[in-house]
Amino acid sequence: MFMLKYALVPFILLPGIFIVLLMISGLWFLFKKNLKAGMVNLFIGSLMWLLSTSPATDAMLGGLEYNFMIPKNPKGDVIILLGGGAHAGAPDLSGVGTPSEMMLYRVVTAVRLHKRLKIPIIVSGGTVFQHVKPEAPIVKRFLVDLGVPDNAIIMEDKSLDTSQNAKNTQKICLESGFKIPILVTSAFHMKRSVMHFKSVGIEVIPFPTGFQSWRNRQYGWIDFLPGGFGGVSNAVREYLALLFYRYAF
Repeated sequence: MFMLKYALVPFILLPGIFIVLLMISGLWFLFKKNLKAGMVNLFIGSLMWLLSTSPATDAMLGGLEYNFMIPKNPKGDVIILLGGGAHAGAPDLSGVGTPSEMMLYRVVTAVRLHKRLKIPIIVSGGTVFQHVKPEAPIVKRFLVDLGVPDNAIIMEDKSLDTSQNAKNTQKICLESGFKIPILVTSAFHMKRSVMHFKSVGIEVIPFPTGFQSWRNRQYGWIDFLPGGFGGVSNAVREYLALLFYRYAF
């Protein structure tokens, strides 16, 4: 009964329920001799199923995340923490606003690095839309709550994207004399981030976090059941951004 629950739940939640409906409707159309509609629905349902499985997610993210590994003994004079989104109006223990789930990985990694190396943190993250508060102050509040001294945090709250992250933090590094920055961002985002920093003349030490795929992963039957599209969406967005970077910079 326990295993049956785990096998059925993915088909009840999203996107599994839509996959089931597409498959059923596809079979119904085939039964009604509507070959085209039946094949289209079955194809879409099968593709959704495939893209929502762990192996498919790993295959797409692997090309991004395998480029950089975590340094064993990182040495630097500043940590650059790239923004990864925030829930600006969410209530929180010490104020209003929380980092996104993805950003929390970056925040915790930056705190752990700071505690080990005792170096300052540049928090880079602004706001794309005027009605949303900048991300950097929210992240700073969390860093302070987690034990990072206020005077060890430098806020950069004007950047709207990774390109501006690089340009704006480059100015801070030049003004403050930082020579060996350690760049903290999500593993799938690191490849493009390093490219942007190189384009403004900064050689960073990549410190990826929040890995969603890894080599030699062992799969069980549950990994082939429908899951979410979060990993695939991140991968597609990142590949498109890399394609844009190739022709725009």
